[in-house]
Amino acid sequence: MSSPADPDVLPAVHEEVVRLPVAQLVTEGSPRASGEDEEHVRTLAAAQDELPPIIVHRATMRVIDGAHRVRAARLRDQEYITALLFDGSGEDAFVLAVRANVGHGLPLSLKDRVTAAERIVVTHSQWSDRMIASVTGISARTVAEIRRRTMDGEPSGVRIGKDGRARPVDGAQRRTLAHALLTENPDLSLRQVARATGISPETVRAVRNRLLYGRPPTPRPPRPQHRPPAVDQEAILRRLTSDPAFRQTDTGRSLLRILRAQAMTAEEWQTILDQVPTHCVALVKEAARESARMWAELAERIHEKSPGE
Repeated sequence: MSSPADPDVLPAVHEEVVRLPVAQLVTEGSPRASGEDEEHVRTLAAAQDELPPIIVHRATMRVIDGAHRVRAARLRDQEYITALLFDGSGEDAFVLAVRANVGHGLPLSLKDRVTAAERIVVTHSQWSDRMIASVTGISARTVAEIRRRTMDGEPSGVRIGKDGRARPVDGAQRRTLAHALLTENPDLSLRQVARATGISPETVRAVRNRLLYGRPPTPRPPRPQHRPPAVDQEAILRRLTSDPAFRQTDTGRSLLRILRAQAMTAEEWQTILDQVPTHCVALVKEAARESARMWAELAERIHEKSPGE
């Protein structure tokens, strides 16, 4: 069985549920730098229902998903716990742990997700930026920035996308080659050029259309935009919540509720977007833009109020 948290390019998690001795399980090496949440562990330990099976790396007995459930089992003095086994490599086990802890339960902090991405771009350099972004819950643009500062130069060859298909990294050079082939022999079919250059027939079609209109084979890249570094919203919310001057006022509590409602992971936002009906897309887009405009205006007004600014 392929786990819901298991990207298609990873080995599958076995569907057979087994019982493992709790004492033999290893919980170190989690992508969660702060460790388990004690309150969540106590809540699980007090639950009456049987907890879902954890996922364990068979070769090392390291817990991939379910460290909180293991801690809860130890509080209950359980000798055994139900589990699913994973037979992939240690690097793949880490990826699966990240994906599982981004998609459900207590989500990883932004800092933990970025740290995980820094590791995955090295161990799974053949994956595309979007693929790594889907695993870690950060944007593909952020993954690209991590890759640029982590890797020495741009690797050649291909990258594997979210759909499991391999695509060339040096797409611009391959487009240029397709452009040259079509110029020399306009009668070549799309598939012939695709096989010769390693790009898809649809990309060849786009190159041919650009050739017909006298355009270069590769679109001009957009101007780079300055993007401020991502902030850790969870850390900000913790600081605001711990400030009595903020949390003990009606206005402060209201603002905290609003901020918490919007401090969601990229995966959670994507889940919401996927459920928007097609006929409502335009209305949601306008509402989101207006909300963004109002938040930007609020940020400027708060900036003006800041001492020393």
